[in-house]
Amino acid sequence: MSTSAHAWSTRPETSADTATIHAVNSAAFGTPAEADLVDALRADTEAWIEGLSVVTESADGALVGHALFTRCHVDGHPALALAPCAVLPEYQGTGAGSAAIRAGLESARAMGENLVLVLGHADYYPRFGFAPASGFGVRAPFEVPDEAMMALSLDPSRETPRGTIQYPAAFGI
Repeated sequence: MSTSAHAWSTRPETSADTATIHAVNSAAFGTPAEADLVDALRADTEAWIEGLSVVTESADGALVGHALFTRCHVDGHPALALAPCAVLPEYQGTGAGSAAIRAGLESARAMGENLVLVLGHADYYPRFGFAPASGFGVRAPFEVPDEAMMALSLDPSRETPRGTIQYPAAFGI
C-alpha cells in the first residue's frame, strides 16, 4: 500500500502516550522487550532527547506508530541511535513507520544533530538515506553484517565522527 493511501500525522510523544507507545512496540515486535527498552531509555536523562520520540497518528487520531531517536556516542562524540521503530501489525507497510522516521529525522536536523545510526533491514532504511556505517568509519561494538549497521549524515557538509558506537546503558551492550 502506498503512503498516499493514508493521511498520517506525526508529533512528538507526550506523557499521555507512554502506555500506548508501550502497547504499539509490544504488538509490533510480539514481545515486550522493545517496549521495555523505550521505557528504560525514557528514564535515562543522558540518552533521552525531548522531541525525538515521534508518534504516528491515523486520521481518527489513533496512535499506530512510533520511532525513537536517543543519544549515543561514537568514540565519545554525540550521535543518535534510531531504535526502535514500531508500527501496529495491521498498519505495517502503510507508511506509518516511514512518517515517524522522516519526522524524527527532520526534528533532529532542526536541533543541529548530524550522525544517525540504525541497526536494521538493509532493504528498508536506505530509503531515508542510510548507508552502511562502515563507509563513515563507524562500527558497532558487536559483530553485525556490514549492510545491517547503517548511518546517515543529516548535514553532509559537517564532519562525522569515526570509531565505535557506544549505546546508552538501556541497550545492555
